[in-house]
Amino acid sequence: MRHRCRYFSVAQNNWNARKGLVLGVYESEREDDSLHLTESAAGVDRVLSGKLTELLKISGPGLKKGKSRIFYGLHEDFPCIAVVGLGRNSLGVCGTEYWDTCKENIRAAIAGGCRVLQNHVLTHIEVDGCNDSQSAAEGAVLGLFTYDDLKTKKKTRVTTQLGCVSGWEKGVLYGEGQNLARYLMEAPANHVTPSVFADTITNRLAPYADHVTVHKRSQEWIEEQQMGAFLSVSKGSEEPPVFLELHYNGCPDNTQCPLLLVGKGITFDSGGISLKPPSGMDAMRADMGGAATVCSAIVTAAALNLPINIIGLAPLCENMPSGKANKPGDVVTAKNGKTIQVDNTDAEGRLILADALCYAHSFNPRAIVNAATLTGAMDVALGSAATGVFTNSDWLWEQLHKASVVTGDRVWRMPLFQHYTRQVTDCQLADLNNVGKYSRSGGACTAAAFLREFVTAPHWAHLDIAGVMTNKDEVPYLKKGMSGRPTRTLVEFAAGMSGLK
Repeated sequence: MRHRCRYFSVAQNNWNARKGLVLGVYESEREDDSLHLTESAAGVDRVLSGKLTELLKISGPGLKKGKSRIFYGLHEDFPCIAVVGLGRNSLGVCGTEYWDTCKENIRAAIAGGCRVLQNHVLTHIEVDGCNDSQSAAEGAVLGLFTYDDLKTKKKTRVTTQLGCVSGWEKGVLYGEGQNLARYLMEAPANHVTPSVFADTITNRLAPYADHVTVHKRSQEWIEEQQMGAFLSVSKGSEEPPVFLELHYNGCPDNTQCPLLLVGKGITFDSGGISLKPPSGMDAMRADMGGAATVCSAIVTAAALNLPINIIGLAPLCENMPSGKANKPGDVVTAKNGKTIQVDNTDAEGRLILADALCYAHSFNPRAIVNAATLTGAMDVALGSAATGVFTNSDWLWEQLHKASVVTGDRVWRMPLFQHYTRQVTDCQLADLNNVGKYSRSGGACTAAAFLREFVTAPHWAHLDIAGVMTNKDEVPYLKKGMSGRPTRTLVEFAAGMSGLK
């Protein structure tokens, strides 16, 4: 394999760096402790005259999935070598877990190995591709992310590299895309206002200006568009609203209708007059997770140069209490002329999405997918296992589900019954109520039914990402904090759509 793969780096620009190496080993398919090294690990073992295999055998029982061992001084170029357990090599797509188990094991193992070496203050890490370079790259990039911009003492910055480059670059871009969403969601609300959010995305898209157009729409434009529901939420804050509109033209000569991605962009949600409890309110800086994942997915699509046209829409504002804020019982008018009784000002995300969805139809989209940290009820229903998907299209569901199996960032289909629609249309003062008449019952479903009232497109999906907004320890290759999910699934979905006629 030497003609196709370098087992460790000889790049001159890394000679002065403190370097580490992450290698993989599979569990035995039999009930014994026999070793099954990956190709790269076996190559390093040959260079070391079998010393790696010898140390693995005498240092303990077979290396189980997710576990690691560190060896020092084996190789003159690598002070530390981390060997990580990949689980069984024979595993693939699991029919009950709805993901590719091998890919998930690689992401988790590589992330763990990289973190261990980062703690040894190593600045450059060579990574074993483990026969799936993209998954290895995703694990390395996602596992090393940390938000410490505002700390005086920062984590060691680490660069990663793979000897076999096939798939690695793509995996790095997927990982960096999710990390951009994590960065935006993690940052304090006073550091990421609607305007700063828009500027950050604009700057990240600047290298692709030849096929990306960015419109940062002002409050005056929003008023001209008669987005009364959006404006009713934003008026409670001193921060002016922004409507961010992104056009990625991956097929400039293609007459095919664009894919529309819409993201909820509440950069801080206090609940408005229906004020949230103070405990945990700081996490509401990430209530623009829908906009963060959608915009980051478009940045990634541009970096990958995907052959597809995508339009991204992100209504951005804060939801704050003030004398100008919505009051329970107020009635506002959306862009399509429907009136909405606002009985709960903390159910504001659906108001700004309503106007954005109406505007999305003006582009004659191929499909519309919106993402939002919309309801606590979604977290109660699915927890952090999967994003809840409500859709009027079996075809669109299949595309989203197929993408999620590849990325391991799963989706689960939820009901969009008329049963829930009747609960939001049975309203005393207006055409719709922004909460279901049975209050908390089926809250995620009534929120989706509300949004459906602003959709006429035959292929629309609403992704409620409230349950996957944060990570404690559920996803091993993500550290504790804001998750940036499901950015990679949106990217993979767009990549799949680019290959469809």
